[in-house]
Amino acid sequence: MRHIRDILRLKLELKHSHQHIASALGISKGVVTKYVQLASTAGLHWPQIQAMDETQLHTRLTGSPQRASSFLAPDYAHLHQELRRKGMTLMLLWQEHSEQHPDAAIHSYSQFCENYRRFAKTLKRSMRQIHRAGEKMFIDYAGPTVGLTDGKRAHIFVSALGASGYTFACATARETTADWLGATAQALRFYGGVVELIVPDNPKAMIVNPDRYEPRANDTVLDFARHYGTSVLPARPRHPQDKAKVESAVQVVERWILMRLRHQHFEGIDDVNEAIAPLLVQLNNKAFQKLPGSRASVFAQIDAPALRALPLQSWEWAVFKTVKVHIDQHIEFEGHRYSVPYALVGVTLEVRVTQRVVEILHRGQRVASHMRCAHKGGFTTLPEHLSAAHRAHLQWSPQRLVHWGQDIGVATGALVSRMLATRQHPEHGYRACLALLSLAKRFGKPRLEAACLIALELGTTRSADVREILVNGRDQVAPSSTPEWVSPAHANVRGPAHYH
Repeated sequence: MRHIRDILRLKLELKHSHQHIASALGISKGVVTKYVQLASTAGLHWPQIQAMDETQLHTRLTGSPQRASSFLAPDYAHLHQELRRKGMTLMLLWQEHSEQHPDAAIHSYSQFCENYRRFAKTLKRSMRQIHRAGEKMFIDYAGPTVGLTDGKRAHIFVSALGASGYTFACATARETTADWLGATAQALRFYGGVVELIVPDNPKAMIVNPDRYEPRANDTVLDFARHYGTSVLPARPRHPQDKAKVESAVQVVERWILMRLRHQHFEGIDDVNEAIAPLLVQLNNKAFQKLPGSRASVFAQIDAPALRALPLQSWEWAVFKTVKVHIDQHIEFEGHRYSVPYALVGVTLEVRVTQRVVEILHRGQRVASHMRCAHKGGFTTLPEHLSAAHRAHLQWSPQRLVHWGQDIGVATGALVSRMLATRQHPEHGYRACLALLSLAKRFGKPRLEAACLIALELGTTRSADVREILVNGRDQVAPSSTPEWVSPAHANVRGPAHYH
């Protein structure tokens, strides 16, 4: 369900091609086409989709079947070849198509042109890349590293905008997924806005399947892109020309920044970044050799106005995991259990975990949220997630059970206290106490109080013994008034002196 929303966001809001969307999300182009067509048939636009939850969106998309087009489509591949002729126009091709099929339903000229443009976007082109303002940011790591005094090495992250070539560089400890995404977030803050497309290489830390045609990023990378309202489209493997901007920027950073730092000694990553910052300003303000201005001036004129606004909240590192709800209405992550609504028992859910929060998602919609806990074997439970019976169980306590017994009578309260005290743990006696108190519904409170008095005299703490007293009616037998028998004095009684 998250992919469906991402497909429509990237298509309707960001105007990406089907191929770019498929590559960024790790799905086939046919799936992208399917949901874009369903949205078009349903008459949905991005502001409407943004206001819907996942269930409403799915209902709107699949509620009505898609109608087949009754218009006769031309051979757009043949039209594309004809347009290479000098002097050929789309107007002439449309007129010829209309004359060849006078009895068929033909698209209007404007729709004819729109359909051809859609077809042309799917074709492979080999040409000098011309980037639109604010469209792409290319990212990569430089080959050389910077040595630290403790023997470790600082890795240099580099990014460059497509239109202006405005360059950013920073040092990271390694090249893990957290390092890639953390440095990318720093780059976006450095630029002061968000681009439409982020183009990395094919690092294993970010790309699960570096396929030439359908590369797939991992869930954490997709969550990063969703937070910033952008998409990630890795370059083709072994095709550096796909990210020529950052390849050039890496070379410039190596020559103009790293070479100037080769004689300096750094204790940590922060020291390296402090040394890079002023050199980065000089690099971006350096005038072009063949073009007017500099990277900084072109960025201010072209790229900066076209960037999208940064989100109010910074992105937090998050990992995703698929889990199944146990019968106890909890899911497990890293040995700790977190509650979910009881109606989801047995359902497979998705967990998004940040440094502090565990979010539980059902079909892309959050159904529970807990503070993350590192206590293995522990439970984090919200009472509203449990069924009515389980909520009542959570409300049980020794004091409450004793109070219930005292409401019936003093003897009943005393017996409940004794039943709880004789167990190894008070909770072990909860069910026995409830069984005892439930006898009041069957036999009445006065009889139960009398039976508990007898049980106290007998020294029993079993609810079954109290039930037997009530069933046999022993509580209703009046106590005997005959005094205890005492032997009378007579001559046959031997005194203490007899045994000397």
